[in-house]
Amino acid sequence: MSGISTAAIFSSDGSDLEALSLEAFRFQYRENALYRAYTDALRIQPDKVRSLAQIPFLPIQFFKTHQVTCGTFEPQLVFESSGTTQTINSRHLVKEAVIYEQSFLTAFERFYGPVTDFVVVGLLPSYLERKHSSLVYMVQNMVKRSAHPASGFYLYEHDKLYHQLQELEARGQKTLLIGVTFGLLDFAEQYALQLKHTIVMETGGMKGRREEWTREQVHAFLKERLGCSQIHAEYGMTELLSQAYSYGQGLFNTPPWMKVLVRDENDPFQLYTEKAAGVINVVDLANVYSCSFIATEDIGRLHEHGTFEVLGRLDNSALRGCSLMVS
Repeated sequence: MSGISTAAIFSSDGSDLEALSLEAFRFQYRENALYRAYTDALRIQPDKVRSLAQIPFLPIQFFKTHQVTCGTFEPQLVFESSGTTQTINSRHLVKEAVIYEQSFLTAFERFYGPVTDFVVVGLLPSYLERKHSSLVYMVQNMVKRSAHPASGFYLYEHDKLYHQLQELEARGQKTLLIGVTFGLLDFAEQYALQLKHTIVMETGGMKGRREEWTREQVHAFLKERLGCSQIHAEYGMTELLSQAYSYGQGLFNTPPWMKVLVRDENDPFQLYTEKAAGVINVVDLANVYSCSFIATEDIGRLHEHGTFEVLGRLDNSALRGCSLMVS
């Protein structure tokens, strides 16, 4: 069993996304028993799927109830979503760690340049306490590759972080401060800075830790307190091996092997075009050995040039497609 070529995926300029997607669909229909059963339950005939719009997107809930894999393998990585003791967490079995590493490094450097140019500072308090966070794995790897003595993680040492950022700013050192939303807000409530050489990037994540704010409220507060012209953001999740990035205003760009579509909440095969709001479908070709076509529970809107924004989540997220399957 061999998946589609990762060399083709990560060297793509996006013009061949549809062709690569069709190749991934055929491979995953053949090798992923769950995806094949779901496709068959929809009465979709694979040989008649000839465009991206015809490919079925697997409801993300299946990562909570099934192993979403192409064939059987011993995973090199297992990523698990955050949750409470009352919730069932998603699990993503990653066959080859190098695919995830190539995906996040190629994407980050496409948007921001070499990781080695940055001091990488992670403010991921609750995530660091989890063993199977894809976000922690990504930032740990970037910290290591940065190879700068000031790179590293901070739990709740806000005073230490404040003085470290001041020192880096004084030296004009390019810095990436990447943090969960509530961690950045907690830090910014205590300390004010004027960050001119630091990219502040929020990764989402309030998870009931504090009162929910809108993205606009979060970004306005962080810009005022940290002295940034823009707050950057990362859009990723346990079930994806790729991330989209925002330079500001909550507008995300995807790397060439990733694409966001929006669908009608009541008709999963009704895809919207630019400016329409709907539920987000993600094509992620880096998901070679799981599923590259994920129907999420996030609500989004498409904008020009393939950019998108995330507006929120479905209430009582339980996609109707799941009822087609029997455990």
